[in-house]
Amino acid sequence: MSMMQVALIGDLVGSRSHPSRAEAHRALLAALTEVNERVPTEQALEPTIGDELQGVLASPHQALQATLVLRLALPAGMDVRCGLGLGSIEVVGASAYGLTQDGPAWWAARAAVDSVKARERRLPDLRTWIGTPSSKEVDPVPEIEALNAYLVCRDHVVGRLDARGRRLALGLLDGRTHVELAEAEGISPSAVSQRVRRDGTAALVASAAVVAR
Repeated sequence: MSMMQVALIGDLVGSRSHPSRAEAHRALLAALTEVNERVPTEQALEPTIGDELQGVLASPHQALQATLVLRLALPAGMDVRCGLGLGSIEVVGASAYGLTQDGPAWWAARAAVDSVKARERRLPDLRTWIGTPSSKEVDPVPEIEALNAYLVCRDHVVGRLDARGRRLALGLLDGRTHVELAEAEGISPSAVSQRVRRDGTAALVASAAVVAR
């Protein structure tokens, strides 16, 4: 079985230096649950082997939403590097970790993870990249370069958020008001507004809505 989709491969950044690997794994599971509840997936995001995770989405726009929610749902001090690959996905079997899959989308996603790593010295906040398979099965996608440019800016904003900033951003993505977020955080609505402006969260949420169309 083969079809055109978006493969997502991720790995935790610096997970081996985390004080508790078990705690880090629980936090990852909780964040993946948040993603799967908020974003439609073709194959739910789930951990695989070691510190990696994977999932399948129907479009680049859903994949961008999933990677944003994932990063915001992780606690401060944890982050994830994600590669997205466009192309076909072939189910070749099954294992204890779920379906065994192959295909150009997975190869492109793996290459995209490597692209993130290669750019991290120059762009330390970059965590996400979209790759396309080097095959004739996928027509050129002009918007991919624009979306990768968006990711450079998006990830820079997300990378500067502390724990509260992540929670506020996630709440705004869910459509919650400043008053509701203020009550949840135990602060004033004006304090929420100040944080949203200072952190660039309003621009983050607005740009996410644009690319989701």
